Amino acid sequence: MTTPVRCARVARVALVLAMLALGRVSAAQVPPVAVPAPSPAPSPAPPKPAEAWFKLGATIFTDFTYQAAPRVTDSDKALVRKSEFEVRRAYINLTGGAAEVFSFRITPDVAARQSTAVSGTGLPADLKVGSSFDGSLTVRIKYAFAQASFDKMGPAGKGAWIRFGQQQTPYVDFMEGIYRYRFQGTVSAERQGLLSSSDVGVSGHYELPHGYGDVHAGVYNGETYTKPEVNGRKAFQIRGSLRPLPGRAGLKGLRVHAFYDRDAPVAKAARNRLATDVTFEHPRLNFGAHYLRAQDRPSALSPVAARAKGWSVWVTPRPIAGLEGLFRYDHYQPNTAVAGFKREVIVGAAYWFHRLKAPQAVAVLADYDRVDYDLVLGKPNERRWELKALLGF
Repeated sequence: MTTPVRCARVARVALVLAMLALGRVSAAQVPPVAVPAPSPAPSPAPPKPAEAWFKLGATIFTDFTYQAAPRVTDSDKALVRKSEFEVRRAYINLTGGAAEVFSFRITPDVAARQSTAVSGTGLPADLKVGSSFDGSLTVRIKYAFAQASFDKMGPAGKGAWIRFGQQQTPYVDFMEGIYRYRFQGTVSAERQGLLSSSDVGVSGHYELPHGYGDVHAGVYNGETYTKPEVNGRKAFQIRGSLRPLPGRAGLKGLRVHAFYDRDAPVAKAARNRLATDVTFEHPRLNFGAHYLRAQDRPSALSPVAARAKGWSVWVTPRPIAGLEGLFRYDHYQPNTAVAGFKREVIVGAAYWFHRLKAPQAVAVLADYDRVDYDLVLGKPNERRWELKALLGF
């Protein structure tokens, strides 16, 4: 017989089990809580278009020249010593680019008045300067090219670029960056009319790793920027420069250079040049030694090719900041089959305003320029006293 106490216990257990069963049923009937979907990631902003940039600069070569010899004939047919104030060059440099890859340069060139240049003017010896009959300066295009640079490709692309258009040739402009005295007159190869600083074509440049040098090569019309192309012949030009000790502080400025120009004005003709140079750059002086050989056969009908050779040595000591000397000697034989030489001596002193930040440059130069010709060349000797100025901004 069941006792009241036991019945009460059974009733309590049954009540607990019933409550548990009801709790599970209620939980099963509650709908699950919705989990919100993650917000979509914001779409990246479209890349900004590359901003173009532009820079405007100018370069001026101006001077006063007293020509002691040869004397010239004035309008009264009297022999006089010529003197003149002149602007030999005026460049307007417009440069720009976009996307850190593409750039351009346009440089109008205001050329000197005379129709044919002599050695001290800073123009090629065979240069023709337009057809202005009133003595006005002549404006033309010196440089106009597009460039693609590859510096953003990493170390392998540092200093590498390709140019297309009217541009610097591999040798002259590069050597003038070391010599620095184009405002007195051109380097020896251009002064003799053998090379030009600009031509129309396509070229590429590459820097050797670790500062060991560079290579610049291109294909050009070969007629220089002063004349139009007249046929399908093209000139191949290449310059290589080697810095043998880039890690040595005292000898870092030492470089050796080799340049070759293979050209032909017409088929089976020749217009070839080979130049070698040694240069040294130091805070106290710059130095250069140059040797060049040239071969010219203007026509396939010419019986033989004319061969020329020349050499030049120059040094620019800097005893104190800003003050610089210029000493240069050129020796040129226009035709090795004829024992005739041209000798030129340049002695001067310059002051460079050294507080300007490159590429800005302001300098004044006082110099004496003497040119002697052997009798076989049939030209009068030249004597000039010059005061020249460079302004570049």
